[in-house]
Amino acid sequence: MRGGAAPERIVVVGNGIAGLTVAGTLREAGFDGELTVVGDEPHPAHSRPALSKALLRDGDPLASLALPPADHGATELLGVRATGLDPDRRLVTLDDGAVLPYDRVVLATGSRARRLSALPDEITLRGLDDALSLRARLVGGPSVVVVGGGPLDMEIASGCLAASCRVTLVSQGVPLLRQLGPYLAAVFGRAALERGLTVVDTGSARLEERPGSARMVLDDGVVLEAELVLGAAGDVPNTEWLAGTGLTQKGVVPVDSRGFARPDVAAVGDLAAFPTPYGLRRIPLWTTVIEQAKAAASALVRGRDAPPLAFQPYFWTEQFELTLKAVGYLPPEGEPAYSAAGRR
Repeated sequence: MRGGAAPERIVVVGNGIAGLTVAGTLREAGFDGELTVVGDEPHPAHSRPALSKALLRDGDPLASLALPPADHGATELLGVRATGLDPDRRLVTLDDGAVLPYDRVVLATGSRARRLSALPDEITLRGLDDALSLRARLVGGPSVVVVGGGPLDMEIASGCLAASCRVTLVSQGVPLLRQLGPYLAAVFGRAALERGLTVVDTGSARLEERPGSARMVLDDGVVLEAELVLGAAGDVPNTEWLAGTGLTQKGVVPVDSRGFARPDVAAVGDLAAFPTPYGLRRIPLWTTVIEQAKAAASALVRGRDAPPLAFQPYFWTEQFELTLKAVGYLPPEGEPAYSAAGRR
């Protein structure tokens, strides 16, 4: 094996869309060896983007999440978390005490919501259980404060408004400006205000706990009280379990254009930083993760004969009765240009 022979045992750590795509692509590329998929969530892989979109408003809470059933035939260990990796001995350690040997391993443990505090009243939205809990708590139209000004924050705010909640968005600067640029941010901002969103611009804010409610204290001393406070200020890659491996830098796993951190370790998805025209970057978008996973899985089987990752990022959002689909690196610069076809 260490001489470069074809792998016989591959372990995929992570059962989100990255892990699911890796496992399926391995089989499509001809890998017929022992395949194990480890996932800390007890649920099968599902459409994570729908958690902040359709799930908060559709009648059937799970219909929008369904993905085609897995056909990779792997041994699936769900509800189990990886706690350590020994890259020299090629072992993955799990929280139930099990140890999995491998010839190749794929790191696909994704990321978690970045919390604003350790208070139990702060709600985050990252997994299926989070979304189902939030959906249930929106019944009756409670007052809601959403903290953050990115696409996820705005999608959550939109879903809460659709549930007849009174919603205040607390943002550092203009919502969506950093992600979409001034023109598109203004389009979505107008739609949000027209549908009743209150936007508060602040340099900083802290969450305080009160019996029966929560309160946000802004940098100017203004206090916002609400029945629900949702923090959605970015994400944190799940790389702590890789401590001591030498695979991480500044909380991410740098990889090459085929997704390899070293010849027997690949990393894909939200925890991986890969080469782009702008240097090594982490791009935690659904379709980006899928393309990364396909490239890495193909390279695990075909080696350097597999093509390197080559794609244009694809991003979409649905909020305030508007839908945006964009291809390429955002935000765009300058004023929009319209084609003749676009005017028809």
